[in-house]
Amino acid sequence: MRALTWQATKRVEVQDVPDPVIEKPTDVIVRITSTAICGSDLHLYDVLGPFLSKGDILGHEPMGIVEEIGGAVRSLNVGDRVVIPFVIACGDCYMCRLGLTTQCETTQNREHGTGASLYGYTELYGSVPGGQAERLRVPMADFNALKVGKELPDERYLFLSDILPTAWQGVQYAQLPAGGVLGVIGLGPVGQFVSRIGVHLGHRVVAVDPVPERRAMAERHGVDTFDLSDDAAAWLREATDGRGPDAVVDAVGMEAHGNPTTAVAQSAVGLLPDAMAKKLMTTVGFDRLAAMMLAFDAVRRGGTVSLSGVYAGVADPVPFMNLFDKHVTLRMGQCNVQTWRGDVLPLVEDPADPLGTEDLVTHKVSLEEAPRMYDLFRGKQDGCVKVMLTP
Repeated sequence: MRALTWQATKRVEVQDVPDPVIEKPTDVIVRITSTAICGSDLHLYDVLGPFLSKGDILGHEPMGIVEEIGGAVRSLNVGDRVVIPFVIACGDCYMCRLGLTTQCETTQNREHGTGASLYGYTELYGSVPGGQAERLRVPMADFNALKVGKELPDERYLFLSDILPTAWQGVQYAQLPAGGVLGVIGLGPVGQFVSRIGVHLGHRVVAVDPVPERRAMAERHGVDTFDLSDDAAAWLREATDGRGPDAVVDAVGMEAHGNPTTAVAQSAVGLLPDAMAKKLMTTVGFDRLAAMMLAFDAVRRGGTVSLSGVYAGVADPVPFMNLFDKHVTLRMGQCNVQTWRGDVLPLVEDPADPLGTEDLVTHKVSLEEAPRMYDLFRGKQDGCVKVMLTP
């Protein structure tokens, strides 16, 4: 089959690779009909190369048709249309029963001290082949593969794999009061959905992003936007009676605009021999914290900062004096997709499309064009907000 593979930092290729096979009776094989490039994939492209091996299959936002099922699968049949969450979980362990599927005790990567296995996301999370491919093996499929209808286009369902539940969790973690104001840092795909969910739930949403096309997209869905500048925190306060938003979602993460010195250091570490780079990243690694710091600065006293963007630094400086003084609540974590998708599915299937799932993809191309689209998406070129790939 054809699949998008990691080759080196800032280099990916579509190659012929072996087809996946049933390995356990709880597996299914899915023929991928649509998959997407996530902002988290760019972390692999730019920074996390030392934890990848040449030829690793990337991607964690897939959906498709069940082609083959293991003997113990009970809820799925060949021909079913399914969406695959990026988190691989058992559904039965203590953590899964708490709804913390990202901490699944069955797939947890204890040798690295990390959580549940993820598709296409480095040795830290299981080195599981990803979904930017023609086919995908789905372990523990009864719990992980979500069966969906066949009438609506893939664009409606695809984002249940990651970014839509991620955005929903981000807003839930924000703990907004009734009628409260939600601030959003970053209007990439997750930030777009965070903003739309906030509006849908009856909140005023104020958002910051440096890209005009992304601001325009958010404005179509009732969001007040502002360009990223040194005045962004002041604008967010001015837009909220001088206090700041009741909660702020950071939808950017570890590679935020700004922090040029840290950006250079990240790139330099990624070019070191893997053993040395891994040691540095897991002991003194830093993130670019501009988005997080803006959230801390802008949120009102007594408010909440919810981190949806991925962070990987282990030595990041955090202004605890200011957070303590402001009485700020901080929530964060990889999305527990299986916990939230039941809340979001009715909105996805609503004929009115209240979250605008069909107004997010700006570039729909074949899997063969994936390397070019990684560069385009990374550079925020050509109005690129979300890339959808069709194998």
